[in-house]
Amino acid sequence: MAREELTRLTGSVDDPECSQNDCPNLYRTKRGSIIVQGDASDAFTPPDGEGLVEIPEHVLREAFRALGW
Repeated sequence: MAREELTRLTGSVDDPECSQNDCPNLYRTKRGSIIVQGDASDAFTPPDGEGLVEIPEHVLREAFRALGW
Protein backbone atom coordinates (compact mmCIF):
# COMPACT_ATOMS: atom_id res chain seq x y z
CA MET A 1 0.00 0.00 0.00
CA ALA A 2 1.43 3.39 -0.96
CA ARG A 3 1.30 6.37 1.38
CA GLU A 4 -0.64 8.26 -1.29
CA GLU A 5 -3.51 5.76 -0.87
CA LEU A 6 -3.93 6.69 2.82
CA THR A 7 -5.82 9.58 4.41
CA ARG A 8 -3.47 11.44 6.75
CA LEU A 9 -5.27 12.24 10.01
CA THR A 10 -2.50 14.15 11.80
CA GLY A 11 0.22 16.64 11.10
CA SER A 12 0.55 19.05 8.26
CA VAL A 13 2.34 18.12 5.07
CA ASP A 14 3.62 21.72 5.07
CA ASP A 15 5.16 21.40 8.58
CA PRO A 16 8.88 22.24 8.18
CA GLU A 17 9.73 19.91 11.07
CA CYS A 18 8.21 16.98 9.14
CA SER A 19 9.48 17.77 5.67
CA GLN A 20 10.74 14.20 5.20
CA ASN A 21 7.43 12.62 6.34
CA ASP A 22 9.33 11.35 9.38
CA CYS A 23 7.11 12.61 12.22
CA PRO A 24 4.68 10.41 14.17
CA ASN A 25 1.35 10.31 12.33
CA LEU A 26 -1.84 8.35 12.00
CA TYR A 27 -3.42 7.44 8.68
CA ARG A 28 -6.75 5.88 7.70
CA THR A 29 -6.96 3.18 5.03
CA LYS A 30 -9.74 2.81 2.49
CA ARG A 31 -11.02 -0.12 4.60
CA GLY A 32 -11.29 2.19 7.64
CA SER A 33 -8.39 0.74 9.60
CA ILE A 34 -5.66 2.90 11.14
CA ILE A 35 -1.96 2.90 10.26
CA VAL A 36 0.39 4.27 12.93
CA GLN A 37 3.77 5.82 12.15
CA GLY A 38 6.09 6.41 15.09
CA ASP A 39 9.38 5.56 16.73
CA ALA A 40 10.05 1.84 17.08
CA SER A 41 9.65 0.68 20.67
CA ASP A 42 11.30 -2.21 22.45
CA ALA A 43 8.98 -2.14 25.48
CA PHE A 44 8.35 -5.88 24.98
CA THR A 45 8.60 -8.45 22.20
CA PRO A 46 5.31 -8.62 20.28
CA PRO A 47 4.08 -11.76 18.51
CA ASP A 48 5.41 -12.57 15.04
CA GLY A 49 3.94 -10.29 12.40
CA GLU A 50 3.31 -7.43 14.84
CA GLY A 51 5.35 -4.41 15.81
CA LEU A 52 5.37 -1.74 18.49
CA VAL A 53 5.52 1.99 17.83
CA GLU A 54 5.54 4.92 20.21
CA ILE A 55 3.67 8.11 19.35
CA PRO A 56 3.08 11.28 21.37
CA GLU A 57 -0.31 11.71 23.05
CA HIS A 58 -0.99 14.93 21.12
CA VAL A 59 -0.88 12.95 17.86
CA LEU A 60 -3.65 10.64 19.10
CA ARG A 61 -5.71 13.60 20.30
CA GLU A 62 -5.34 15.26 16.88
CA ALA A 63 -6.43 12.06 15.13
CA PHE A 64 -9.46 11.67 17.41
CA ARG A 65 -10.52 15.25 16.56
CA ALA A 66 -10.04 14.58 12.84
CA LEU A 67 -12.24 11.47 13.12
CA GLY A 68 -14.85 13.26 15.23
CA TRP A 69 -14.35 10.93 18.21
